[in-house]
Amino acid sequence: MADEAFQPSEYIEGDLGRGLLLLCDHARNTVPPEYGDLGVPPEQFQRHIGYDIGARDVTLELARRLGAPACLSTFSRLLIDPNRGEDDPTLIMRLSDGAVVPGNAKVGPQERARRIERFHKPYHDLIDATLNRMEAAAPPPVLVSIHSFTPVWRGVPRPWHVTVLWDCDPRAVTPMLEGLRAQDGLIVGDNEPYDGALKNDTMYRHATSRGFAHVLLELRQDLIADEAGVLEWADRLEPVMNSISRMEDCRKVRHFKSRCDI
Repeated sequence: MADEAFQPSEYIEGDLGRGLLLLCDHARNTVPPEYGDLGVPPEQFQRHIGYDIGARDVTLELARRLGAPACLSTFSRLLIDPNRGEDDPTLIMRLSDGAVVPGNAKVGPQERARRIERFHKPYHDLIDATLNRMEAAAPPPVLVSIHSFTPVWRGVPRPWHVTVLWDCDPRAVTPMLEGLRAQDGLIVGDNEPYDGALKNDTMYRHATSRGFAHVLLELRQDLIADEAGVLEWADRLEPVMNSISRMEDCRKVRHFKSRCDI
């Protein structure tokens, strides 16, 4: 029986006129009781395949400091990935970075549709509803999505401390890159180690398609794995995000041609 008490999203109250909406797609490694553990050992859920380590804590700390609303998912990306379009073949992973997911092995169209309706869609509905309320209250907000990445991938160390992912709209991206690169000792990536142009992902769906300025941040997981790291990165990000939210051009609807559509 489905556990209807499980809520697929979390909303943090904030000032709707603040000019910022924070998102965290991979905030938790939780699986609803009806799905058990998906046949995956507990230690696998502590890895990056289960969630974005540290991302939720950074998001909550920034929301508190900036007085901004935030939307966060509450389910593991192993169940269904909220940062993928509904037609994306990686929406429900059967194998993730070497880990087999038995609970996903026989997912067919009906179960896929059920997970979209029960978990994926409510998260995106929350973002849409929040954006509608914010746009009704003030000029359009800037969307900032918080993710994290592994310090080593397939034996190769990743040098970046933070990276900025984006598609086609530079309005929030340029000041974010400049603000981070101005800080001593940081190695800042630009569309590394991933590319920010992903058709129908969260930023495409809620920002690019609506003409809202936005940026996706990837923080290296070992730097935000404890409270000290979370607070340090909140210190680094708060003034940059505060500045971006006050930029007139970032608070307008402007449509740019997505690289996904070229």
